[in-house]
Amino acid sequence: MILSWKRIYAIFQKDMKDLSKNLFVSSIIILPIMMAFLYGAMGEATIDLHYMIINLTLASVTAFIQCAVIAEEKEKHTLRGLMLSPASVAEILGGKSLVSFILTVVTLVVCMMITGYEPSNMLIIVVALVVSMLFYLALGTILGLLSRTVVEASVIILPVIFLFGFGSMLMLLVEKVPALSFIEYLPNIQLIEIAYDVEAGLGFGDVWVNLVVLLAWAVVATLATAFVYKKKEMD
Repeated sequence: MILSWKRIYAIFQKDMKDLSKNLFVSSIIILPIMMAFLYGAMGEATIDLHYMIINLTLASVTAFIQCAVIAEEKEKHTLRGLMLSPASVAEILGGKSLVSFILTVVTLVVCMMITGYEPSNMLIIVVALVVSMLFYLALGTILGLLSRTVVEASVIILPVIFLFGFGSMLMLLVEKVPALSFIEYLPNIQLIEIAYDVEAGLGFGDVWVNLVVLLAWAVVATLATAFVYKKKEMD
């Protein structure tokens, strides 16, 4: 299958224009930046604080904007037109994901500059963040396809923001309740573990298991996205 970058860029441009007019959605970018200023003013931040902001950015900016962009198409009854157009699934979702991806990268860079986060091995962190973004983009797409309006999307995304944005706090319960040990395999927790390993001086050979877990989350979420999309397309 050959992707048409013209179609992807056209979809990207359309969504950027729509998003610039929808302050309800685009204003979500302010949340992690405000928290970065708050924690940055408190002095030197710990890894946990850095990644609470990073994970919040991924859950709110990446997942929510992606969810809202898809839901807005459904609300305006234009998603069906896209599905019936010559554009393939990869081109449609790729163009829409590009908006969320770019806004996430910009927000992450701004937040990391504010809090002063400088990882020992930037390459590993970048790889881990990109793989994580693929998961959140897929998750946001699924929730967007299941939502009927932007308002509904803003409600359905809340559990995602709390679970993955502030989920690191749940690690405190793992020691007390062994049945919750699965929390350790959540993508946000894996990201924190990679960050700690990187600060300890470890390399790719030491964090590859965590990266594989992140990739597994991304692959499963992508396959689920394709399934839900095809089901909505047939409906």
